[in-house]
Amino acid sequence: MVGARVFIRSLSFPNRLSKPPLITHHFRSVSLPCRSHPLIVQLRHEINDLKTWVSMPQDMTSVWISDGLKRLRDVNESLGYIIQLPQTQESLRNHRKWVDKLLDDFLRFIDVYGIFQNMVLGFKVEVLAAQVAVRKRDDSGIESYDKTRKKMAKQVAKLVARVRSTAHDSSVPRLSSVPVSDKELVCLFSDVSEVTVLVSVALFRGILTSLSPKKFPCMELRRIGKKTKKVEVERGIEEFEKCRVKNLWDLRKKEDDEIKMVLGKMQELEWCIGDLEAGGERLFRSFINTRVLLLNTLIQ
Repeated sequence: MVGARVFIRSLSFPNRLSKPPLITHHFRSVSLPCRSHPLIVQLRHEINDLKTWVSMPQDMTSVWISDGLKRLRDVNESLGYIIQLPQTQESLRNHRKWVDKLLDDFLRFIDVYGIFQNMVLGFKVEVLAAQVAVRKRDDSGIESYDKTRKKMAKQVAKLVARVRSTAHDSSVPRLSSVPVSDKELVCLFSDVSEVTVLVSVALFRGILTSLSPKKFPCMELRRIGKKTKKVEVERGIEEFEKCRVKNLWDLRKKEDDEIKMVLGKMQELEWCIGDLEAGGERLFRSFINTRVLLLNTLIQ
């Protein structure tokens, strides 16, 4: 009887027998998780949608940017579900050096969006102050707004460089050195990092182009006929563009209708900043959650 009990316990897998779908999908092959897993399919779909979002030729507005930030947050949340799968955790624990590099990448994203959040909050205060200056027809208040825009442009330029460095300093190991069972997982993390860089650069470049007196053309993928080509375009966020400093000077010379029009545009900019603040904060938290899940995988 004692031998029988020991034999039964040695082959017992608690918490796995209660999930038939995982057994059906994963024990047919060595790949954990396998390509047929519904979470993998969902994440692949979200990643492809994001790549389409980046390449779509349309006006860059706060609505478009907010949609991209939401899609990127959804990608991170789906990745979080996959990380929590026991099979995924087992694979990650077999590649500790790679996971350490992934942790560095997500820490970089967290730092970037933490800086972005502080920057947006500071700019929001200046926009509110500029609205007061417009109502009072006080050009000195616009000078402060102008200085803040220039300062923010320099900060955003640094964020663009920092995000791009993540793509150059790739954490993905060579597929030739990765077991067949783990290649799907490696490619998945690589694609998540890629779309994170794409969306972040689109956001920061849009702000940079709008804030700086210089134009910053960027390369975008555009579908021309049956082919996809890289095209150089200049894209600034519409709400930022409408409130360039050159449109705000000489307030005392403006008619009442012009002042109302300027205030309307400043109000739109305020709403735009609110959308960026909310979308950036949710994305920031999703990065933190993903990194915590990766850390938990290593210490379990």
